[in-house]
Amino acid sequence: MKTNRLLFALVLISLMLTACGSRARVGALQSESQSVELGDASSVRVEIELGAGDLEMTGEAEKLLEADFNYNVARLKPELEYTDGTLVLRQPDVRGLPVLRDITDYRNEWDLRLNDDVPIDLHVDMGAGNSDLQLAGLSLTRLEVSLGAGISTIDLSGDWVRDLDVTIDTGAADITVRLPADVGVRVEVEDGPHMIEAPDLKQNGDVYTNAAYGVSEVTLHVDMESGIGRINLEVEETAAASD
Repeated sequence: MKTNRLLFALVLISLMLTACGSRARVGALQSESQSVELGDASSVRVEIELGAGDLEMTGEAEKLLEADFNYNVARLKPELEYTDGTLVLRQPDVRGLPVLRDITDYRNEWDLRLNDDVPIDLHVDMGAGNSDLQLAGLSLTRLEVSLGAGISTIDLSGDWVRDLDVTIDTGAADITVRLPADVGVRVEVEDGPHMIEAPDLKQNGDVYTNAAYGVSEVTLHVDMESGIGRINLEVEETAAASD
């Protein structure tokens, strides 16, 4: 019995020392830039995985990706891979760093610019934080966005030359989705404990459509699932007027 207790105590001490050794610490603010050349790929898949922080995304990059990062926790340094037409940009796994939950002054900011011309299958997976995805002008072939808690904007306004399937899954988020006026839009929102504001869309049950739906040759199909939070669906003319 004494041997078992001693073994248990040694294991407990070892775990405590390991936890202390893996503490995340706030340090000096680090700023760095990275870019990725497109290469010979005629289309790409882009996967963005940000666990906690702030994300801004837009187009107009000359390369496939042009990115600026600011962070003050060394173990949040982003990891970037590009292989065979698939680009993966991720925050390192911090689930083993419980102290991160107690840090209130950490910074983790990603400013990403993507190429407008190459067809992109875009996947964004974000945990806690704010995001501003200005996607109008990108040549998207598919879009999947998963958001945890925070304030987010997804701008899908403007002209689109092909149909686009969009999936948006949010937790406790306040999200604004800006939609085109001259391209058909069909938004289906799964029932949930959220509030929906869509003053310029026609509602039929869980489905919201704009005036161009069924008329324009191109259609955006948006499927949304949201937990507790607010969903604001804006048609771009309304968004422009409010600005």
